[in-house]
Amino acid sequence: MDVRKMLKEVQEGKLSIGEAEERLRDLPYEDLGYAKLDHHRRLRSGLGETVFCQGKPDQYLVKIYQSLAEQNGRVLGTRATEEQYKLVKAAVPQAVYDPISRILKVEKEDKIRTGLVAVCTGGTADIPVAEEAAQTAEFFGCNVDRIYDVGVAGIHRLLSQRERIVKANCVVAVAGMEGALGTVIGGLVENPVIAVPTSVGYGASFHGLSALLTMINSCANGISVVNIDNGYGAGYIATQINRLAVR
Repeated sequence: MDVRKMLKEVQEGKLSIGEAEERLRDLPYEDLGYAKLDHHRRLRSGLGETVFCQGKPDQYLVKIYQSLAEQNGRVLGTRATEEQYKLVKAAVPQAVYDPISRILKVEKEDKIRTGLVAVCTGGTADIPVAEEAAQTAEFFGCNVDRIYDVGVAGIHRLLSQRERIVKANCVVAVAGMEGALGTVIGGLVENPVIAVPTSVGYGASFHGLSALLTMINSCANGISVVNIDNGYGAGYIATQINRLAVR
């Protein structure tokens, strides 16, 4: 809910006080019994509530999307399945699904994007997590430059893209295996780097733990690390950094 816009409509006589009061009825949250939807979050933190779709019962998920779309005109959901998309789509026709990132979203057509976030991957297998990060940042209003398959096994590929990477206000480095990409990028740029370990790799990678430990123990400065496969978390933080850069 855009409270500032609503107050302006009241001031201009386009909206009655009673109508405004009705819209504000569910603030700070709407209690559905099984979920308490935080319609006020965008006003408090600048970014609206995101739906984690995985594991939610079908009827709950559909109602959550219906309510958020009605109240805010936009919904971002992560870790959705094709089946969940079909159910939500039937109830919220404007819903869009990407099977690679597994993002299920409803967006307004007049979205304006600012600044620049670079999202890099070590390999092609890391792209699903990278797309979760990239599409999260785009949903929240960032321009995103995707620079994929530039892992350190062929470091000339990364170095050839350095000019693009250094233009970004923030860099998201997504990698599995040993997870060295974040450290190398951290030594090439002056802006913050968010390292995202992925569960890509053979047995001794321990489903991403190896990459996580490498990134946490990086000798490069200016690197922060999110959880394994947490593209959404990286995209969210990248959005906050980008917003500070373009103020």
